[in-house]
Amino acid sequence: MLGQDSAIDVYRQALPVILVSLVAGLFSGTLLGTEAMREGIESVPGILLLLPAFLATRGGVYGSLGARLSSGLHQGLIDPHFEWNDRLRNAIVASFLNGMIVSVFIAVLSWGVSLVLSREANLLELLIVLIVAALLSAFAMLGVLLTVIFKGYRRGLDPDNVIGPVVTTVGDVFGVVFLLIGISVAGVVL
Repeated sequence: MLGQDSAIDVYRQALPVILVSLVAGLFSGTLLGTEAMREGIESVPGILLLLPAFLATRGGVYGSLGARLSSGLHQGLIDPHFEWNDRLRNAIVASFLNGMIVSVFIAVLSWGVSLVLSREANLLELLIVLIVAALLSAFAMLGVLLTVIFKGYRRGLDPDNVIGPVVTTVGDVFGVVFLLIGISVAGVVL
């Protein structure tokens, strides 16, 4: 019976988050189909190459942070009442830096692949787009992630059951929006 109760708890906690994730994912896909996004994609050669990698790395980088914080809460290494300490600060800074470094790498790689495919791409433009998008998504991801983990944990939710869908959803929805903002900023700067 203990195993069955545990499975029921996991479904009870995760199912609502997964359903919200489904709806938000559909919204994110709808954003990709808008005229503004199509124009943005067409205006920045190479952006379509980096889109999947950028969205995937949001989940990877911030999902790792969520898992690290969840483990810290379960082990008693992190206080469930949000409090800045070295362990929390180091985890957040490492995730932020990983997200920014990976985004720069994605921009350079996308530019390189564009050159190999004999397509015109502007490295500076791709860098501006991804740095802006990565910076904005870092703040959004960190805000949502920390709120869900700490408030959820204090209310009896196991962060391991909810953080995966939350990170994926926030990364996809905000990632698409912030790429569009990055395209706009690059258009103004260049």
